[in-house]
Amino acid sequence: MIHLIDITFSYGKKIILDNLSLDICPQERIALVGSNGCGKTTLCHIIMGLLKPQSGELHIFGKQRVTESDFAEIRGKIGFLFQDSDDQLFCPTVIEDVAFGPLNLGLTPEQARRKVSQTLKSLDLNGFEDRITYRLSGGEKRLVSMATVLAMQPEFLILDEPTSGLDEKTCDRLVQILEQSVLGYLIISHDANFIAQTSKKVLRLQGGKIETIET
Repeated sequence: MIHLIDITFSYGKKIILDNLSLDICPQERIALVGSNGCGKTTLCHIIMGLLKPQSGELHIFGKQRVTESDFAEIRGKIGFLFQDSDDQLFCPTVIEDVAFGPLNLGLTPEQARRKVSQTLKSLDLNGFEDRITYRLSGGEKRLVSMATVLAMQPEFLILDEPTSGLDEKTCDRLVQILEQSVLGYLIISHDANFIAQTSKKVLRLQGGKIETIET
């Protein structure tokens, strides 16, 4: 499903990804670990077409992805949770933020409203529809960001530090949601307990390369 071939990316003279290759199958549940600044988020941004590698090829859902229109096609299929919730939430209210994706996928306003209600309920966010987004706590923003991703009904998830700002109870709820989901995912996390509960394979990014450290 996701095939990266000899991907190279650098910030100035600093090489972040060094001829990196990676294959991800649709139902895999993978954790990606590594030190701060090693390139984990950069790698995910490249997969989503938010950054362009200096060299290499990306093949996603059976097609090479090069142009912006190529990546626009996959963004409805791969749900991406940004590391910073403020990068994900840009509407005045929660209902507008969560409905944005479904409306862009062609749902009617009534269908989108039902989807918002279902998704918020699944995250124990009942009654959040009319909450003002910028007034939410950090943990609440994180969960609403997750709702915007799940409401799109993606085929695969990429979650960048999904437990950041969440208390233990909410983390447990997120684990339960992922366990019950039929989706595959790639998770960036430093939370060893969360990784142990949610991932079947652990990859480490180090020195610009990927290695499997646990299956």
